[in-house]
Amino acid sequence: MLLGDQEIWISDRKELLQMDRIIAFLNGSYWAKNRPAELIRTSIDNSICFGVYDGDMQIGFARVITDLVTMYYMCDVIIDETYRGRGLGKQLVEAVTNDERLRNLHGILVTADAHGLYEQYGFVRDPDRTLRKKRSQ
Repeated sequence: MLLGDQEIWISDRKELLQMDRIIAFLNGSYWAKNRPAELIRTSIDNSICFGVYDGDMQIGFARVITDLVTMYYMCDVIIDETYRGRGLGKQLVEAVTNDERLRNLHGILVTADAHGLYEQYGFVRDPDRTLRKKRSQ
């Protein structure tokens, strides 16, 4: 999917993902800064992934965990800091939520700071119904 007249585009082809860049993005995030590289690689292997590219360079990423029947969990949504503020995060979320495999499923995500972005795509805050179990170390 090309974005306007730019060389910036989005793809769900895993063979295009640039693992070193994704690991660097996630290591710089507040939610995955301590996630080991091997866990990142394995999580990508077991998920639907979307990359945002400027020409040949990956500048964004989103990961989706799903059963492809009832629900999906969107996570690890990130845009390279130098490309933020251009609407690329919105276009990435739109690509995920409009993907034919996901558009009719119940979507879930967790965010500490981007509620307004996700609310534009039909997500609603539901703090009273969420439970969480952290993985054991």
